[in-house]
Amino acid sequence: MKFKLENTGENLDGEIVKSTGNNEFVLKIQGKERDLKIVTMTHDKVEFMLDSVYHITKYLENSTNRITLVVDGVKLTFNKRPEMDKIVYKNSGADSASDSQINLKSQIPGRVVSINVTAGDNVKKGDVVCVLESMKMQISIKSHKDGIVKSIKMKQGSSVAKNDVLAEIE
Repeated sequence: MKFKLENTGENLDGEIVKSTGNNEFVLKIQGKERDLKIVTMTHDKVEFMLDSVYHITKYLENSTNRITLVVDGVKLTFNKRPEMDKIVYKNSGADSASDSQINLKSQIPGRVVSINVTAGDNVKKGDVVCVLESMKMQISIKSHKDGIVKSIKMKQGSSVAKNDVLAEIE
């Protein structure tokens, strides 16, 4: 399974190779086999041993597309479906967009969960403009270019169709 660490932009590739019983597993992370033993697991934390080193992880946020954890005091956000970012970005027209393209369009139908910018804000290419929810997944819609948000064409809680204009960025 592939994960993208949003904090660093690194991609992690990991899988469970086998269960050896008693909450012990062999994992393959970045091509290297590692031993994992789950010490305790509750609704908000996991204590585990990875290659005989003790770690504690607390859950901060868990959605369909991302999970935020604090591992040994370090906050990490994982994008559980990094391929979705590429699909959404490509379908926004960003790959073929020149800097003259103003409209940021919805690549999917969905409900507007949050709007992260307001008119007049400066944005960089890749900044999250809004979050849409579709089929119980939350998808971050990112700016297709550097610029200034001219106007917002959506409202929080409203539904949008594929190719609806979400914002104008000049």
